[in-house]
Amino acid sequence: MIRLTAAAILLACASPVLAETHTVAPGEGAQERLQEALILAQPGDEIVLEAGRYALTDGLSLDVDNVTVRGAGMDGTVLDFTGQQGAGEGFLITSDNVTVRDFALENPKGDGIKSKGADNIVYHRIRVTWTRGPHESNGAYGIYPVESAGVLIDGVKVTGASDAGIYVGQSNGITVRNSIAEANVAGIEIENSRNALVEHNIATRNTGGILVFDLPDLPVMGGGNVIVANNLVVANDTPNFAPAGNIVAGVRRGTGIMVMANDNVLVENNILSGNPTAPVMVIAYTQPFEDERYDPLPRQVVIGENLYDGGGYDPQLDGAEMLLAAFGGELPPVLWDGLGSLAAVEGTAGWSLNLTEAGKGLGAAQPGPLAVPEPAAEFDRSGIGAPAALDARLAG
Repeated sequence: MIRLTAAAILLACASPVLAETHTVAPGEGAQERLQEALILAQPGDEIVLEAGRYALTDGLSLDVDNVTVRGAGMDGTVLDFTGQQGAGEGFLITSDNVTVRDFALENPKGDGIKSKGADNIVYHRIRVTWTRGPHESNGAYGIYPVESAGVLIDGVKVTGASDAGIYVGQSNGITVRNSIAEANVAGIEIENSRNALVEHNIATRNTGGILVFDLPDLPVMGGGNVIVANNLVVANDTPNFAPAGNIVAGVRRGTGIMVMANDNVLVENNILSGNPTAPVMVIAYTQPFEDERYDPLPRQVVIGENLYDGGGYDPQLDGAEMLLAAFGGELPPVLWDGLGSLAAVEGTAGWSLNLTEAGKGLGAAQPGPLAVPEPAAEFDRSGIGAPAALDARLAG
């Protein structure tokens, strides 16, 4: 019995004893040395990237669970993909319980960091930048977790993405916070995902600041249970530079927060300033579709108290001159197309297109003041956000 107990203790201690730190420095052969460390890592290991600029010619990949990749800060350790030969991701992660933190990626040919099917992933103090500024040939996404359960994005910064700077798709249990999305087409996008909390972020100089979407024909359907709260959404006035045919190519310059075809969404305690088309927009999906699982209407969307300052003064909408004249030179801050269900706290200033059918376009609009009920009950916040256990990885 004593021997069995001793063996059990040794086995229990094996993982931390065997965990290793792999240190990689910039310089000649950095591509091969870094990828080798990612391949040879074992669960529990940490890969430390020393300060400096890493000139990389190909994408990186990680497929080992429970690994941390740590740099010397988002301005201290820079993975430079300017010379990348392929068009794929800068860094692809396909394993669970991974933490990436404290480094930057510049000019990847495709997405910045993409994680697919990677549960309980943490992105902390990561910067992704396309240094030439907004351009349709930039990569689509900066931070790009998809098909995951448990996503924590904290303290990241993305600039120049031709689709979405910070994107979470087809996932569940999500927190995006304390981050900056600047000069992207969409600053932050939550798509076909459930139980997402988007809070304490800055979305500025994007075409659209924060988007909550649901789209048809994707493997995971039925997004909802989303809270967008306590964000600064300011001066989202960059002309749309998405490639033609991209779904976000239709986002109007000057959109602050947009909810489209999603269910049970709360927008509250945000500061919205200088978004010239609409500080808040709630709309149905307008394109034809055949997916019988899909509901194109926004449902149970709640607009709480927000601070609105200077929006709706240069709307990128058909008939803008007549609309501005009708509303005294500036459109009310909340725009609803009239489809689905919307509630708003007392005193919310808004207007409605009063559409009666999705996909009819602005030509069928009959604009008028917003007339919606107040919220019937407190918003149910239970289960929304990333698992609390992920916070422990932010220490240090």
